[in-house]
Amino acid sequence: MKRVLFDQNVPRPLRRFLKACDVKVADEMGWSRTKNGLLLDAAEQAGFEVLLSGDQTIKYEQNMSGRKIGVISMSDNHWPIVKAYVPAIAEAIEQVLPGEVRAVYCGTFVPRRAAQMREPQF
Repeated sequence: MKRVLFDQNVPRPLRRFLKACDVKVADEMGWSRTKNGLLLDAAEQAGFEVLLSGDQTIKYEQNMSGRKIGVISMSDNHWPIVKAYVPAIAEAIEQVLPGEVRAVYCGTFVPRRAAQMREPQF
């Protein structure tokens, strides 16, 4: 059973679909304000194997070389969109290696107003 830490921006309902994982949320661990580098350090020290995040820039901001933890970066963190991608997220959690940042496409949220602006005007 992999130990998975949810970053603050991960939708909580996802947790109940990852029954094969031991999932904790950053705020449960007292890390609600801990930023990525320090969060990775704390997670590793606590024995987590995977950090799941909606932060798409983490791969550019963190040097993962030598890390004991892998990172899954989701393309979106809006639950109505993410829920359709639970199998892909679960698969990535199982496959991610220590020191790896793996991106999982989870759709893209488009605000209603932006979507309406794209519709053709007649």
